[in-house]
Amino acid sequence: MKEKSEEEVKKNFDNLYSTDFITTNPNGWKETEVFLKEFAEILLSYIKQENDRTSKVLEFHHPEEMLKLIDLHIPEKPMSLEKILQCCKDVLKLCVKTGHPRFFNQNFGGLDIMCMAGEWATATTNTSMYTYEIAPVFSLIEKEVVGKMISLIGWNLEESEGIFTPGGTMANLYALNCSRYNFFPNCKENGMSSVPKLCCFTSKYSHYSIKASSAIMGIGTNNCFIIPADKYGRMIPEALEEKIIECKENGLYPFFVNATAGTTVYGAFDPLNEIANICKKHNIWFHVDAAWGGGLLLSPEFRWKLQGIEKANSVTWNPHKLMGSLLQCSSFFVRQKGLLLKTNQMSANYLYQQDKPYDVNYDTGDRSFQCGRRNDILKLWLMWRSKGMEGYRIQINRLMDLAKYFTEKIKKIEGYEMVIDNPEFLNICFWYVPKSLRNLPKEEKMEKLRIIAPKIKGKMMERGTTMVGYQPDDDIPNFFRLIINNPATTKEDLDFLIQEIVDIATDM
Repeated sequence: MKEKSEEEVKKNFDNLYSTDFITTNPNGWKETEVFLKEFAEILLSYIKQENDRTSKVLEFHHPEEMLKLIDLHIPEKPMSLEKILQCCKDVLKLCVKTGHPRFFNQNFGGLDIMCMAGEWATATTNTSMYTYEIAPVFSLIEKEVVGKMISLIGWNLEESEGIFTPGGTMANLYALNCSRYNFFPNCKENGMSSVPKLCCFTSKYSHYSIKASSAIMGIGTNNCFIIPADKYGRMIPEALEEKIIECKENGLYPFFVNATAGTTVYGAFDPLNEIANICKKHNIWFHVDAAWGGGLLLSPEFRWKLQGIEKANSVTWNPHKLMGSLLQCSSFFVRQKGLLLKTNQMSANYLYQQDKPYDVNYDTGDRSFQCGRRNDILKLWLMWRSKGMEGYRIQINRLMDLAKYFTEKIKKIEGYEMVIDNPEFLNICFWYVPKSLRNLPKEEKMEKLRIIAPKIKGKMMERGTTMVGYQPDDDIPNFFRLIINNPATTKEDLDFLIQEIVDIATDM
């Protein structure tokens, strides 16, 4: 029987269904091949458009409007391949293009093609990371990459370990759990009633996941003490030690301190060496949340900002942020080999048999409190190999140069005012003050500024030309928080953003 041509298959997509693929129909290879090629064409078109600066970052619609634009219902009968392809086109049209060079809204962004190729391969191989048995090559890749990252942190590989996690929040939860087990191993079996009243410490500008983890673990958010920060957003070590002493006097047991290397809002780096010394003095676990700033360890010129990270007991590091991996790609490291297993091991005998025909030390599942664990390593490994250490150094240094360029430029433009004069990372926080407010008394100006950033952001989203985040901070009115982390972004893109804000605010 003559094989159908691609054109014949395409013309018949209205009468073909997923049951016609080779996975359920042994004779369905051609249908499978043609469909996937068509699907790939849709994605390629999206990627091309995403990197076209004349295209919009988003087509904004309010939720009720969007529900009218796209059919989301689950049908009783199967949909044809033609309709499924149309669904994909409809969805992509309404997505925010986070890989667009003018997307500055989050501390992730960009689209690394090699990483995306790795993600395609990950989805195709569809395995879990709990045992070498079902993920042999991926287990070895993870071991290699974890080792590289541990060496960049500055630890001895023979004494340390790490694991990839579903996000930085989960990595921070691992840190608190390992810390508690380290001090009170009986808590694993006997619960919180078997330990003193624990408390932990984190800075005002740390990620909220530390507080959330305190709630999850039964420590309580009231026993997660928030330490004040200086005007640059960095934890004040003296205030930390004062609070530790106060907690001890009040009968609490300080067991965990979180320092941040690259805070979410200001991009601040807590003074790691000073905090490490305080933790050592008081016998407290020292964790560094480097989810955002960890990538600077790849730059010899900027890794000094994380001096003291090598003294940490544990570290969180998200390659999906500064390193530019696709979501999700997060990791947790601990400077005490074997602690992950002791803390999390449940010895499920249907997975973690000890008499397997290979070295079971390569089975990582019992080191995690998950069971199934996604393969987030292949895409990172391929991307890292494609760049090399040299490529990452160039990429990260260039981003830092762009941040400096933007900061210096807006300081010279009337109406722009800095929240922090000299940002130390890729977060630039600023106000734009419309002409109508510039000569007002400071207090009145600040009060009226509260509504300016949200108004500009709203107009920006309607135009769809660019995206940048905003937020308030205590008594400081709403300000813009620009994040520069897309390797595709240029000085011209930053110039565009500067002028776009000016244009939008003209009548305010």
